[in-house]
Amino acid sequence: EALSSAGKNGAAAMGADDKEGQVLLLQSTKDVMTAMSSLLDATKNASGKSVQDPQMEQLKQAAKIMVTSISSLLKTVKMSEDEAQRGGRALESAVEALDQEVQLLQSPEPPTREATAVDLIHATKAITVSTARAVSVGTSLKQGELSSLANTSRKAIGELLATCKAAAYGADTEQQSELVVQAGLDVAKTFRVLLENIYMLSQKQTYDNRQKLPEQSKAVANAVSEVIQAAEVLKGTDWVNPEDPNVIAENELLAAASAIENAAKKLAILKPRSSPKDADERLPFDEQILEAAKAITAATGALVKSATQAQRELVSQGRGQTTKPGAVDDFSQWSQGLITAANMVSAATSTLCEAANALVTGGGSEERLVASAKSVAKSTAQLLVTCMIKADPNGSSVRRLQVGTAERKIF
Repeated sequence: EALSSAGKNGAAAMGADDKEGQVLLLQSTKDVMTAMSSLLDATKNASGKSVQDPQMEQLKQAAKIMVTSISSLLKTVKMSEDEAQRGGRALESAVEALDQEVQLLQSPEPPTREATAVDLIHATKAITVSTARAVSVGTSLKQGELSSLANTSRKAIGELLATCKAAAYGADTEQQSELVVQAGLDVAKTFRVLLENIYMLSQKQTYDNRQKLPEQSKAVANAVSEVIQAAEVLKGTDWVNPEDPNVIAENELLAAASAIENAAKKLAILKPRSSPKDADERLPFDEQILEAAKAITAATGALVKSATQAQRELVSQGRGQTTKPGAVDDFSQWSQGLITAANMVSAATSTLCEAANALVTGGGSEERLVASAKSVAKSTAQLLVTCMIKADPNGSSVRRLQVGTAERKIF
């Protein structure tokens, strides 16, 4: 607690204009506190064990990390007084923190959280961004940019390795677990080499070291690809990518159909105003309105369900995927158009139900009801047009769509 307070006070004393220096000091302080906690745990686990026990080796490693962390903190404090050395020192600290994260990944201690294959893939994005930035900073070698790179890189690496550990812990097989851990270690190793080279360039620029940057960044990219491949193994055959345009479109269509069903249920329990009527009077006007609204809602719901089936047929036929350059964006735009059209149908149907409700309860007008009905007609027509752009014109789902549209036009 005293160390934490001292670190915060030191960061505050540096002034708000030196944010990178503040972050570096706080991270170095945090590294010492983390190392201290690990050392205490290792000491507790090794207590009473023989020298040959594996826990003793863990204790040695924890003590080594503790010494390194304290040394790093002292250097950071000293560096804070020397602006010219700040970037290089930040990179040194980042490399040391990376080594500590590697130790945590390889330690037998269970992770503090859970992680999925999707989390693992997301964690690689920050590494990709940091790698591209590292090549740029390695060219400019500005002190402020070096410090910023060091801070963002250590955060990205720490997050990736922590996610690797959590994902590996939840893997179905030991082979999958080892694959994830090794992929994470490869990223850490290649990224460490990249940071070390940038550090050497910051101390003394050489042509050879500068020429190594593209090759080193490529090595990191290859290692990141291995992490993604390991994540693919973790997914299994039943995994569905939530960011797939096909999946998004289907979910939105199902949501629209559900919303229409809910609107239909509300109409089903709605009662018209009580009013006197003659013995030979036909169905009252209020009831006619409700029955018509129910029929339109039912037809619209069936239409959206048919659109959902059409979208599924498109995917099953392989027409939702293509390897042509630029065609992926085109399909994504179509999926987005389908989602928009489905949402418009859902919203228009809900408005129609509200208008019918308001009219039969005495709080609405016939004009509003007519406008709502026209909105339903317009939105369902748009949904049909959107589906027909890519759907199989001879498919059974398209025929159901056309029948559903014809039924809607009747009302």
